[in-house]
Amino acid sequence: MEQDIAVGLDIGTTKVCAIVASPDVNHPGKMKILGIGKSTSEGLTRGVVTNIEKTVKSIESAVADAEAQSGVKITAVTVGIAGDHIQSFQSRGVVTINRPDNEVTQEDVDRLIEDTKRVALPPDRKIIHVIPQQFIVDGSDGIYDPVGMSGVRVEANVHIITGLVTAAQNIYRCVQRAHLHVNDMVLEPLASSYAVLEDEEKEIGVALLDIGGGTTDLAVFEERTIRHTAVIGIAGKKVTDDIRKGFGILTDHAERLKIEHGFAYEPAVTDNSPIVLPSIGGREANEIDKMLLCRVIQPRMEEILEFAGMEIKRSGYSRHLHAGVVLTGGGSLIKGTKELAGKVLGMPVKIGVPGGFSSGLVREIENPIYATGVGLVMHELKHRDRANLPQALKDGKSKSIFHRMKEWFDQL
Repeated sequence: MEQDIAVGLDIGTTKVCAIVASPDVNHPGKMKILGIGKSTSEGLTRGVVTNIEKTVKSIESAVADAEAQSGVKITAVTVGIAGDHIQSFQSRGVVTINRPDNEVTQEDVDRLIEDTKRVALPPDRKIIHVIPQQFIVDGSDGIYDPVGMSGVRVEANVHIITGLVTAAQNIYRCVQRAHLHVNDMVLEPLASSYAVLEDEEKEIGVALLDIGGGTTDLAVFEERTIRHTAVIGIAGKKVTDDIRKGFGILTDHAERLKIEHGFAYEPAVTDNSPIVLPSIGGREANEIDKMLLCRVIQPRMEEILEFAGMEIKRSGYSRHLHAGVVLTGGGSLIKGTKELAGKVLGMPVKIGVPGGFSSGLVREIENPIYATGVGLVMHELKHRDRANLPQALKDGKSKSIFHRMKEWFDQL
């Protein structure tokens, strides 16, 4: 594959999406979207692979579509990882500087990052991200790069994200069996944040809520740094299941009903016209109105948002989120979701649409369902030249997941 082409592979519970892009040399910082491939995902449950064969077929189908649209032969991808097995917590480390000049070097920072990872974890769980939040040199906090400073004692506050080794290993195997090389693995809430959040929002405080098919991913940012992450095990598929069970229809019909006629907030229903339900087995077709459909959808969407609200409070940053909440993912497209989120969460809400494109399939890609896929491409293009990154940055923000996972696979 050409050096200036990047491919993001979002393996979700309801869809697998492959996005092919390249940097635009005429517009620095912008991308050209060359191809989009999408297929139905049947081998995952709540973001975790449960059927390898079905997942491999879904990956192959999405990649083939992206290849046909872009005219690019795809051999390597950057893939996302999510699922309700993902957990995160805060950690702190400290080292001392023993040199005569007391200058903090990159080696000291590397030692410090290693010290923050000295936490007790179950044997089936490993650290997949260590994200430095701030450094403290001789009691002076708010330092983001201590290299070159003078000090005797250096501390660090970090955000540690962990996951199950087997869950990561299964994603890795599925991609490999689809005859693709894995360039990198990225936590999906982080990927989505690259695509839909502005630097200004991250600085003043914002929560990203990605309502997918199987999981709802949360990432809280403040002072341009991620402060809290969480994965909630209920999302859009539960809404579809409620409609299916409530009206006795097939899953495909329930999904179509949700997308075409669904509302998540009763006051948003302005046209209460009747909807004809698909008939099954030659039975008479029934009719319902949009308000009744909304009464099935709204409780589940409220539950998802309430769980998100509890996680935001648990982060300790609920009062610092001056930019409010940015909703993305397919679940955010249900009409009235923005209004319901504002009511449940009690803060400003906007729908996050991927941006940063100059040409290509711009109209098609400007959709919340592609937020994670676009973010994976952005991550790949941003961190392609990893060899020149400082070691602490490799361990923290860009390289750690994939290279740690390769070590885990070797150990298993």
